[in-house]
Amino acid sequence: MNKIRIALTGGGSGGHVYPLLAIAEELQRIGTAQKANLEIVHFGPKDAFAPLFTNAGIKRRSIMGAKLRSYSTLQNILDVPKFFIGIFQAFLKIFWYMPDVIFSKGGPGAFPVVLAGWFYKIPILIHESDAIPGATNILSSHFATRIAITFEEAKRYFDPTRTATVGNPVRPWLIKDKPEPKVAKQLLGFNPEAPLTVILGGSQGSQRINEFIVANLPTILKETQLFHQTGTNNFSEIEALSKAAFPSATSYKVVAYITEELKNVLAAADCIVGRAGNGTISEAAAFGKPMILIPLPESANDHQRANAREFKKVGGGIIIEEANLLQEIFVSALKKILTDSSVKERMSAAATSFFKPTAAEVIAQEILLLGKN
Repeated sequence: MNKIRIALTGGGSGGHVYPLLAIAEELQRIGTAQKANLEIVHFGPKDAFAPLFTNAGIKRRSIMGAKLRSYSTLQNILDVPKFFIGIFQAFLKIFWYMPDVIFSKGGPGAFPVVLAGWFYKIPILIHESDAIPGATNILSSHFATRIAITFEEAKRYFDPTRTATVGNPVRPWLIKDKPEPKVAKQLLGFNPEAPLTVILGGSQGSQRINEFIVANLPTILKETQLFHQTGTNNFSEIEALSKAAFPSATSYKVVAYITEELKNVLAAADCIVGRAGNGTISEAAAFGKPMILIPLPESANDHQRANAREFKKVGGGIIIEEANLLQEIFVSALKKILTDSSVKERMSAAATSFFKPTAAEVIAQEILLLGKN
């Protein structure tokens, strides 16, 4: 078989990068099984996520990342030079690599690659994870051959003849050989017989959620054990505050970021609390976990609130608006999930039904199909 050159593009956040890594892993699996000669290169910004690609054995080419925003801000003006530099870099680097197919996840640096690919008549597949698409994917869709989406709600923003609902890719290693919840709790150092709630702040953390948890830590710990991921920016402050507020807590663990432990953390959780980013929802759903969703009010196009509504619609989550994030409301929602087995089982089943386990494989197969044509 002739070599198939595949260009992946996208970056700027875990919501863009982790699905790209899931697709790359699936492409490598299929390539090995079919004895296909695949060459995968990532084109994207040189940001904090860039090393994840090289660590996964994926070659990289840097494209300056300018964030496309659908709202007015001074940063749009400051990003104009970056945007045109990124366009120049993409046209040059795509010309020299000349991939057979491009897969874009959106985010900073992605649109220049899509535009260059369209100019060179390269097939392009884009994927949108949110219920309300970002500006990059809205723009990229006009140049795309095929469009994949996670939420059915997003279909109205794209050409329906080129769009398919496939779900959000989750890294295959994460959902393979899941440990039993009690075993996972023990591996994390918790009591396997007591409920465990996981607070996910995302890669950048959520200062307001973090501060709420710490301020109400004694009350919350009466109801549940806590595994609290704060994000790297907030970790030192939150760790110090939590020790001051509840110095003797043995049922509370705080970490900045989760890497290898993520599988155990998700398996151990009886309830997951976090923002309503697509990655957080998809990974929780992959493990069938009920969620308390606190959408970020400032999210672009209010997409987190839309994501949360879609997940609540199937029955997998409870939404608490940040303005309503009060101790009584939060603890009541938590107790509803943790103490009523019928509620927990119903929400868990709904979360499981929301997750599409074949998303990465479907997208990878479509990439290969476009690359062969």
